[in-house]
Amino acid sequence: MFTGKLVFAQLMDFLPLHTFRRCVQRYPSPRVTKTFSPLDQFLCMAFAQLTFRESLRDIEVCLRSHEAKLYHLGIRGHVARSTLAYANENRDWRVYCDFAQALIVTARKLYVHDDFGVDLDNTVYALDTTTIDLSLSVFPWAHFRKTKAAVKMHTQMDLRGNIPSFIHISDGKMHEVNVLDLITPEPGSFTIMDRGFLDFGRLYRLTQAAAFFVIRPKSNTLFKRVYSRPVDKTTGLRCDQTVRLAGVKTPDDYPQYLRYVVFYDEKTDKRLGFFTNNFELPALTIAQLYKCRWQVELFFKWIKQHLRIKAFFGTTPNAVKTQIWIAISAYVLVAIAKKRLDAGASLYTILQILSLTLFEKTTLDQLLSDAPLQNLEPSSCNQLNLFSS
Repeated sequence: MFTGKLVFAQLMDFLPLHTFRRCVQRYPSPRVTKTFSPLDQFLCMAFAQLTFRESLRDIEVCLRSHEAKLYHLGIRGHVARSTLAYANENRDWRVYCDFAQALIVTARKLYVHDDFGVDLDNTVYALDTTTIDLSLSVFPWAHFRKTKAAVKMHTQMDLRGNIPSFIHISDGKMHEVNVLDLITPEPGSFTIMDRGFLDFGRLYRLTQAAAFFVIRPKSNTLFKRVYSRPVDKTTGLRCDQTVRLAGVKTPDDYPQYLRYVVFYDEKTDKRLGFFTNNFELPALTIAQLYKCRWQVELFFKWIKQHLRIKAFFGTTPNAVKTQIWIAISAYVLVAIAKKRLDAGASLYTILQILSLTLFEKTTLDQLLSDAPLQNLEPSSCNQLNLFSS
């Protein structure tokens, strides 16, 4: 029972504080004031994420207006924008990176048996990259183009629960295909990617590791048909072929056969082709797997719309990475609370509710059990209409 406890404090009770302390001990920051602890910093930043604060002054004014309640929120230090700015710039961002990774491990265990729309026992990942635009005059270290700055967030998402399993934050110059060098292939798993990750040498390493992939070829990819299988065209399938690459270098990069599946979507009048190294699954399942890749796009859109990473509270690399990792921690923490409280509402609905109720004393399970169950996810994209539901 959480009688008399503020909603924010109830949510933070899901944090493994012993793990957080170990992360802090791993990266000591002697220059940061001891009167404003790493936990104070995390709680203030998490509060900013959950209530849509736009600036350090916004955080300070909002929290000081409830100063009598800060102790009950778990915040022991004095909240001031200068102190928070100094902590964001000087306290090692890896503290919050490691803590977010620990939360991700916990969340993935909770969602391991969830259904994601395709009848498949294998682990399925969606891999993609989003670019967060910045001002070059304010963030000169994040040089992207001649007159533009940016950081990139490369994310591999476990589609069971939509929990990010791998995240790498880089400057804008890093090409997304290089992320494949940073990820350890998991035998038997599927990785769904768009054509930006098409590199046959790297894809062949996935095949050698007994991992599967589904990816769209580029328009100039050359290949030859070796064998065709019959397909039921009433399902939208147009072909299911075994092919070999026919480019100048690609046969050396990927010497084995590939499977080529084409699906036609009547609603959008588009033909979509997919390469995969899996020859056992039905062709329609391969097409359905690629449809699930859009979940990582929804994650990026949700992060950008609902969490404060478009307007950064600091301009140094450390401050930017700190804010991104705490934003990810807030996302995963809500997912953990949703699962442990068996809440039927979507993460989008839960976030909207939390943004208005953090200072209330209603029990969290009652608050979420009364939430509407309709899905508030954004739906303005053609990819969401590729297949009939």
